[in-house]
This record gives sequence, C-alpha cells and structure tokens, in this order.
Amino acid sequence: MTSDALKREAAARALDFVRPGMRLGLGTGSTARHFVELLGERVRGGLNVIGVPTSEATEADARRVGVPLTTLDETPRLDLTVDGADEIGPGLALIKGGGGALLREKIVASASAEMIVIADDSKVVQSLGAFALPIEVVTFGLAATELAIADALERLSLPVRLKLRMRPDGHAFVTDSGHRIIDAAIGRIADPQNLADALAAIPGVVEHGLFLGLAGKAIVAGSAGIRVIER
Repeated sequence: MTSDALKREAAARALDFVRPGMRLGLGTGSTARHFVELLGERVRGGLNVIGVPTSEATEADARRVGVPLTTLDETPRLDLTVDGADEIGPGLALIKGGGGALLREKIVASASAEMIVIADDSKVVQSLGAFALPIEVVTFGLAATELAIADALERLSLPVRLKLRMRPDGHAFVTDSGHRIIDAAIGRIADPQNLADALAAIPGVVEHGLFLGLAGKAIVAGSAGIRVIER
C-alpha cells in the first residue's frame, strides 16, 4: 500500500471521532487534505459540522468539497482538531510546519478540546529531530532573529544549521500570516520542552514547530493495519 493510501486510511479512521454538531479544526498538508475530502463526503450525506481551516489552502479544499466554515473569532472554542504531523515522537510530541502553517495550526489546536493526529507509520520516531524544525519569524530584524536562534542552539549544545525557506521558484517563502520560515536541521532533540522554551523567549520568533502536550491521540496507518496511540 502506498504512503498516500495509508494517509487516507488514517484520515478515514479519524472520522469515527467526529460527531454531529462538532466545531472542527481542519489541519494543513497532504494527510489533512484526505480528512477534509472525506469529511466533505459525510457533509454531503447530511452530517452537520462546521470547520475552522488552518491555512488558505485548507480553506480552498474545504469550500471545494462543501464543508461549511467559520473563523476562530466567530467560534473561538473548538471540539476537535484533526491534523497531520511531520514527526510523532514519544508522548505524542510532534514536529509540524513542513507546509508552513505552524502558527495557525498551533492556534487552532490550542483552541480545541482535543487534537487527533493522523499519519502513516513512517512519521513515528523514537526521538524528534530528523525532520528539520520549522521556526516562524517576523520579517523585521530577520538577520538579528536568526543570530539569536543560533545563539540559543549553541547554548543548548545543538547544531546550528539554519536555512531560510524559499519556494521552488526561488522566491521567498511567506506564510499565510506574512512571516518567514527558518528551518533548523538540529538532529536528535533530547529535550523538546527545553528547546521550545528557548525559542519562545526570542523576540522575532512568532512560533516554532514543536507541538508539545497538544495531541491526545495519533491514528497511524501501516502495512499491519491502523493503531491508535494515546498520550
């Protein structure tokens, strides 16, 4: 079974946790897109839910398949967010943001009573860090912010391998919120919380891709079937 097929299986299993009347956070990325498409099928069959998209891309997908939408300002408390992840580590610690929507994803997840992560089993790791950590930063003082990030990594004895994200066409990658992304190829992160605290303390860092203590369940699809991991 292909990776994409496994993602769709995980997304389909997540629908079992959706109840009529729910206010849903809709994640961003290839796996979350499967969930939105399958949710659209249920909505067209009569399921009454409303969603808050975490990116402009997800908003477009949801509108295309007929999922009714609201905003977090109009609906500031959500019942459930379903989203993918770039890595799933011990205790359901996550790295997210490969698609560049980490700020909105984290805001929506934090506003939800529950977060379910859906993924194929290649995303499950023994320790976070093989995937470069996305760090969302404001454009003002970008060079100074990058130096501050480097200093923080040095203090934590972590490698300083930072790369400003660019689009495939060579232009700057800009998030939906108008920010830039610095990808930090750190390698194994022994203490995710310590790193999260250090990054959050840097002026100019808007958000980072360490999602800690947010996911309550992970639905993981592999060749042996689907397993549900609980925190």
